[in-house]
Amino acid sequence: MAEFTPTVPARVLPSVTVRDLPDPPRSTWRIIGPGLVGAGVGLASGEFILWPYIASQVGLVFVWGAAIGIITQWFLNMEIERYTLATGETALTGFSRMWKHWGLVFVLLTLCSNLWPGWVTTSATMMTYLTGTGEDSVRWIAIGMLLLIAIGLTMAPVIYILLERVIFVKIALVTTLAVVAILFAINADSWIALGKGLTVDARFPVPPLEFALLMGAIAYAGAGGGQNLCQSNWIRDKGFGMGQYVPRLVSPVTGHEEAAASTGFQFAPTKENLARWRQWWRFANVEQASTFALVSFLTIALMSMLAYSTVFGKPGLANSIGFLKVEGEALNATVGPWFGVLFWVIGALSLFASAMGIVDYTSRLASDTIKTVYLRDRAVSVNRVYFIMVWAMVLIGITVLLLGFDQPLILLVFSASFAAVMMFVYSILLIVLNRGSLPAAIKIRSYRLGALVWSIAFFGTLTVLTVIQQAQKLFG
Repeated sequence: MAEFTPTVPARVLPSVTVRDLPDPPRSTWRIIGPGLVGAGVGLASGEFILWPYIASQVGLVFVWGAAIGIITQWFLNMEIERYTLATGETALTGFSRMWKHWGLVFVLLTLCSNLWPGWVTTSATMMTYLTGTGEDSVRWIAIGMLLLIAIGLTMAPVIYILLERVIFVKIALVTTLAVVAILFAINADSWIALGKGLTVDARFPVPPLEFALLMGAIAYAGAGGGQNLCQSNWIRDKGFGMGQYVPRLVSPVTGHEEAAASTGFQFAPTKENLARWRQWWRFANVEQASTFALVSFLTIALMSMLAYSTVFGKPGLANSIGFLKVEGEALNATVGPWFGVLFWVIGALSLFASAMGIVDYTSRLASDTIKTVYLRDRAVSVNRVYFIMVWAMVLIGITVLLLGFDQPLILLVFSASFAAVMMFVYSILLIVLNRGSLPAAIKIRSYRLGALVWSIAFFGTLTVLTVIQQAQKLFG
């Protein structure tokens, strides 16, 4: 055939190299993982606190919202993966080809969302429920956890493998909790209420809960914000599609660093390559649906049912970490002290795993953008930039905890808005990227294009509502 000219633009970064798409694996089980990592990192305070809190207030009439949010994010994740499967570049690198600083914009928004160490203090607080040491020990437990995260991510030869193993253990623990809850704590009324909540009793809005809270619960069911963008990095490290040509992120201490091009690849749309693409695309869709989507929804549903069975209608419940203390005490009273302890142990370990994932994905997004866009001609490797980011996040978190600062109201307001803004903007950019930068045969089209239009409308609305609500709280 005639010489193929890559369609990925080179306005900001160098042109991609043309290579054949690698063959899909013979055993697909061997490369299942990125979807579970996405689900495991995303199963944090929203799944353990927010959705159960909603169930405790209004029952299970809103659990359908979790399904809507997760399906929306599945479509988003697949369009993020589409570009990486086809080029080996992350979505942020693709955005940076349109305008040099797009990647940096998303990195800064992600950093601002995650800079305050609330994502580790929730796990530390649950540990105090087990030790009975009180709130004064939270900061010291959290500092220990931060150091453990940084050391673990520094010493692991291949970072993704460590994260995947930690998340697999987390999923196993949450599954154990779910099975025990079904056997001992979730009553028959909860199963009936779940069925009705997904069908005849489904409602929206759901007084007395605020409209913005419900919209936010839908938006961040599963993952949200910068985490979705990191699906690019995780599937690349797992070796999906053209990502097989890109070296994995490794420790500069214990790993073997490889020279890596700062940009990616593209395959010519030959009959053979397109046949391989269809297999990769089919597998990637199934992997995301059967891991990220399914695990996220089942966890939300079961944690909501557990709350409905134990604390539904109980007055004075807070939408905060304190909710888990009350729920654990209720489980102690209704099932037995052993189950409350099990609930807190698994909750603390699960939130710790999420904290490790948050440090990882924030540092991955930052290091990939900094190296590829701003330091591509420098000798420093992406691995070293990654570890600088990891330790910077951890040291900032430790400093905040040692100084005893409370989260400033203005930062809380901004943090509540950042994720919605990000998802609104990158939904638009994904359409531009996957229609303008890829061969015609693999461009986004049809109902998938419609799903991203829905995402733009939904997150655009949520952005406006969140900003209005938070501004009212801030200015009074």
